[in-house]
Amino acid sequence: MEGKFKNTFYVTTPIYYVNDVPHIGHAYTTIIADALARYQRLCGKKVYFLTGTDEHGQKIEKAAAEKGMSPKELADRVVVRFKELWQKLNISYDYFIRTTEEFHERGVQKIFQKLLEKGDIYKGKYQGWYCVSEENFLSEDVPLEPDGSKICPDCGRQATLLEEESYFFRLSAYQQPLLDFYAANPQFVRPQSRMNEVVSFVRQGLKDLSITRTTVRWGIPVPGDPKHTIYVWFDALHNYVTGAGYDWNPELFETFWPADVHLIGKDILRFHAIFWPAFLMAAGFPLPRTVFGHGWWLKDETKMSKSKGNVLDPHLILEKVGADALRYFLLREVPVGLDGSFSHEGFVHRVNSDLANDLGNLVQRTLTMVFNYFDGEIPVPGEEQDSDRKLAEHFEETAARVYALYDDYALSRALEEIWVFLNAVNKYLADQEPWKLAKKAEEKNRLARILFQALCAVRGVGYLIYPVMPETAEKIWNFLGESKKPGEVLKSWFNFYHLTSGNRIRKPEALFPRIDLMEFIGEVEKPGKAIESRKKPEEKMEYITYDEFKKMDLRVARVLTAERIPGTSKLLKLQIDLGNETRQIVAGVAETYSPEDLVGKEFIVIANLKPAVIRGVESQGMLLAAEIDGKAIIPFFDREVPPGTKVK
Repeated sequence: MEGKFKNTFYVTTPIYYVNDVPHIGHAYTTIIADALARYQRLCGKKVYFLTGTDEHGQKIEKAAAEKGMSPKELADRVVVRFKELWQKLNISYDYFIRTTEEFHERGVQKIFQKLLEKGDIYKGKYQGWYCVSEENFLSEDVPLEPDGSKICPDCGRQATLLEEESYFFRLSAYQQPLLDFYAANPQFVRPQSRMNEVVSFVRQGLKDLSITRTTVRWGIPVPGDPKHTIYVWFDALHNYVTGAGYDWNPELFETFWPADVHLIGKDILRFHAIFWPAFLMAAGFPLPRTVFGHGWWLKDETKMSKSKGNVLDPHLILEKVGADALRYFLLREVPVGLDGSFSHEGFVHRVNSDLANDLGNLVQRTLTMVFNYFDGEIPVPGEEQDSDRKLAEHFEETAARVYALYDDYALSRALEEIWVFLNAVNKYLADQEPWKLAKKAEEKNRLARILFQALCAVRGVGYLIYPVMPETAEKIWNFLGESKKPGEVLKSWFNFYHLTSGNRIRKPEALFPRIDLMEFIGEVEKPGKAIESRKKPEEKMEYITYDEFKKMDLRVARVLTAERIPGTSKLLKLQIDLGNETRQIVAGVAETYSPEDLVGKEFIVIANLKPAVIRGVESQGMLLAAEIDGKAIIPFFDREVPPGTKVK
């Protein structure tokens, strides 16, 4: 691995079976890979990003027969679905490999022949319980059922007892070389918990691996012995070398092999972290730097799979909210490596709170103020003050942390850091109150500096989110009148203050319109069907008179500070600006919003509600919020409204 060029980056996804339809799990792996590839391009590296489809094996042969098609016809049809989804998700892969391509089949046969001549492959007989669905023999410790059969522990289907002539790979010979390699390269399997699993399995002893079949016709023939086809995993795993140019493009292969990171689901860890490196060792290839086993996306507490009928169709989500919202949610919600549970409530909250409120509202209100106060031109900034300098320093510190986290594949934490800075920008505007300065001619220079700082911050946020949300980042830069796209600017060139005064900005549009939870559920789970059954029965409405309504003093409030109330899980203590006074209120919104989510936000409060003491804290008003499944959803304003404004 020491020969790897420092200015290159090679990332792969697993290749996806063509007897399945693309779902959220497939999208997750590929989005991770795309974000890493885009970031490394910003670093100035030459990037190679490989994805593709696994098109051989008994499972595909059987699925095609059930549809009255040839396996190749089935593969051709499903490949289109994957490519269409990757286009909709803005996946910037460099090559899409299919294991039915001639160069791949030729490369696999060449490697097989090399190992055969070396003695690492030999012919023998194999008997074992084989699972067609998983394309894998069961381990010997799987117990017999009362009827004498065995059930696959991975998919729950009945396995078949097979005995056939087979070629074997001498996996047993690589037990100690693998353990030595793991010890010398602790980052080879990530996260650490997965490395522990792999080492534990290998230490228990490795048996030679059957790598051909005589009962499966849909596969790569063994060279010189065509009654055997090569085991689908031996075939598929070599896509990472054939797809990088092995045996057909020497310059490409020498440039990018070995790979920097293979992204896989944790369910195929054993194949990629034990079998695959043993095959590479035997063939004399340098081993890749990292195999990263990410977690599963769960639905109803189980892994998504077509057989369980609990997969989420990403196309339906994309039609509703677009690619970047889904990309953001999947990468922000859980750290890479852990399992995540997809909930409609969690997704809608991320879109409405993080994207519509935090990001979208900041961009829109900043640009709107530039339109209102400077006729849409980037102002010439006045003298820099300490608060302005601190905002710029905060960005530089944030950028350094974000880059380090991207380098470490910690995408969720990188996004957390960006959102901390977003909230700091919102607080900066709340503290500086440019809407008040705009009323005073003598404060024009100060107003110009504040809005210039905010524009620089918006531009910087756009740059930092680019690997995860490329379309949104480009929109933000387009609003700012930038001549380049974020992906065209290397991070070594990027400067917080690279904005040209006098340039005209474009009128902003809402980046992420808020979405309704019940409508979203209906459209992504049961499109076209009524969702009334999901709604709670409406309680009988009690009418009030207009005079009674007029007694309520509804005002716009802006949050100055927010903190949790110790000993409670639902309550936050908020200091709010009501225009002519500052008040303290207690709000039961902590299960939906973190304190930093609310700083700088504006919402409606009942200002003349009699004060009350809640958990020992005085509350001088009440904010208005909707309640969905017991959680508060606050209606925020989509543009700047002065605190204290009456709501009628």
